[in-house]
Amino acid sequence: MTKSVVVLDYGFGNVRSVERALARLGAEVEITADYDKAMNADGLLVPGVGAFAACMAGLKGVRGDWIVGRRLSGGRPVMGICVGMQILFARGIEHGVETEGLDEWPGTVGPLRAPVVPHMGWNTVKAPEDSRQFAGLDADTRYYFVHSYAVRDWEMETSGGVIRAPRVAWTTHGEPFVAAVENGPLWATQFHPEKSGDAGSHLLANWLDTL
Repeated sequence: MTKSVVVLDYGFGNVRSVERALARLGAEVEITADYDKAMNADGLLVPGVGAFAACMAGLKGVRGDWIVGRRLSGGRPVMGICVGMQILFARGIEHGVETEGLDEWPGTVGPLRAPVVPHMGWNTVKAPEDSRQFAGLDADTRYYFVHSYAVRDWEMETSGGVIRAPRVAWTTHGEPFVAAVENGPLWATQFHPEKSGDAGSHLLANWLDTL
């Protein structure tokens, strides 16, 4: 059955490249900020490019914070990419200014401490062995990153408990940082799967399989 995906159009993100990547995989894709369409799609993808504060303002401008929260409370799949992942955390700090995020996960997005910033290039990712997000992808697979900020510390339990704990993948550029998260219906990547060739396409296909 064809899966319907809404790419949330809130003014920040590579919406066309994401749309093309998902359409190539057979999904029925629409770029829109329409509340009902975003709520009713099988999957919601939240892209993001630029500053944390600007993305949060744009998201709130289309009630995207409500849409993400309502979908997740009902167990409906959401995926964030790049800054679309970062805004899922509690806060972002840019140039000394702190902005509240969606707080789906505790933690802070801060400047990446590395000899060369922004981080632009291909990196391998260390993913948990039981990750559904990276299922079928080899450990030496590389993904495309372009960013200056990252989450350096994961502040949530990742093992034990009755509910499946979040699966967190890491990479390193100057220092280790969170590369991707799989947390029930909520998936996110710091890298751009839509720009990561066959590997990114495979990961997006893994996501579509959960819808």
